[in-house]
Amino acid sequence: MATVAPPRSKVVKHELIGLSGVVERNLYLVKRYIWWDVAFLLWTIANTLTIVFIARGVNVSVAEQNALATKFLVGGVIWAFLGIIFEIVTETVAWERWEGTIEYTFMAPVSRPVHLIGMGLFAVLYGIVRAAILFAAIVAFIGISVPHANYGAALALLAIASISFIGIGMMTAVLPLISPEKGTQLGFVAQGLMLVVSGVYYDVSVLPNWMQWIAKISPATYALRGNRDQIINGGGLAWADVWPLLVIGLVSVPLGLWVFRTGERYAKRHGKLKRSG
Repeated sequence: MATVAPPRSKVVKHELIGLSGVVERNLYLVKRYIWWDVAFLLWTIANTLTIVFIARGVNVSVAEQNALATKFLVGGVIWAFLGIIFEIVTETVAWERWEGTIEYTFMAPVSRPVHLIGMGLFAVLYGIVRAAILFAAIVAFIGISVPHANYGAALALLAIASISFIGIGMMTAVLPLISPEKGTQLGFVAQGLMLVVSGVYYDVSVLPNWMQWIAKISPATYALRGNRDQIINGGGLAWADVWPLLVIGLVSVPLGLWVFRTGERYAKRHGKLKRSG
């Protein structure tokens, strides 16, 4: 007897419930480890301050110092934002191992795309809140003036860039699956390699030509360029920054899902799913 497929609306409702469940579960984890999050946020603020203070030691006019400090600040905020997305998405497997729930999660009636996209969605929401606190704290502490900042356009561009960041994070999330010993650390190596070619604290034009070519496929390049123009000059959403991010996102998310799914099958075949070392 042939089985009858459930209505599409029921399937969509089930997936949305699963998506909200993944986000809600991560909210509870943040609540459980809130003081660790506060400690790491303070460390991020201190780390960003060490970079932004460089602008105060440059022998230029006050206006140029302010512009340079803002440039450094945007780089630090994007670094922190991307870092938290990579941390949360990349540690999808590591968190489950620490909590002892990896087998339950991978057997849950939630599709893998919903699971990973839910992790990415939470990471973006959490990262935006964290980035806003970081930005406000540095501006208040050093006294940076950003009278022309277009925060709406900056937030919109960051949201668009997040699609690509999530896709790349899915690819790095597979590393702890196939290498329980060092996979998580390799995820942070991938983050650093991407940001070094993206112009975090400098213009991409200062890089060697071969690195500039690599920068063209890094979503952080366009997020940094656009956000700096929006915060310093009050610029809007530039199509030159938006379309590359859309293209990279359309490629990276399906590719990230495929890479993770392939790594998951490999880990299950070789008994690495629950290994911690």
